[in-house]
Amino acid sequence: MENKKQGDSAFSCEVKVGHAIPDFEREIYHEDAIKKVKLSDYRGKWLVLFFYPADFTFVCPTELEEMALLYEEFKKINAEVVSVSTDTVYAHKAWHDMSPAVRKIAFPMLADPTGRLCQAFGTYIDDEGLALRGSFIVDPEGVVRALEVNDNSIGRSAKELFRKLQAAQYVEKHDGQVCPASWEPGKEALTPGLEKVGKI
Repeated sequence: MENKKQGDSAFSCEVKVGHAIPDFEREIYHEDAIKKVKLSDYRGKWLVLFFYPADFTFVCPTELEEMALLYEEFKKINAEVVSVSTDTVYAHKAWHDMSPAVRKIAFPMLADPTGRLCQAFGTYIDDEGLALRGSFIVDPEGVVRALEVNDNSIGRSAKELFRKLQAAQYVEKHDGQVCPASWEPGKEALTPGLEKVGKI
């Protein structure tokens, strides 16, 4: 499943950087309960949408475990994490109960069994009914500030996603500044200008 090559049709993304995300209502499995949420419920916070192919797979629990271990750090900087797959909330619960890695998850696990949310974000694989590994950083106004979509054979780094979130928050608060490669809090940002052209 995770080694299969995905076709170009999987990348017809409606959601783009700088654009507002659509508002969907979906069920989530969270805190041992099934609830309904809208994406707009997270307005006022930064939101990290973390799409993955399927429950009960192989790379997915390693990624989700990393996210779970950093979840408290995300919350400290006013961010919510929501994982998304095309599984049902009942599959999420069963996996959460059974997997040592997934059991560590304290963030909402969203169910998109129709695949329509995945389609809107350009992560849906038509001939498999699964999602690609997509990560979307959404600001408190509901606008996408960063996104990454990987082939399903390539796992992501929670630490790098957290760093990107920190960079997105920094440039939002410091108008006119930009973050260079591998920027982290405490490092110097850049202020673009004619005096810097050709000197970096």
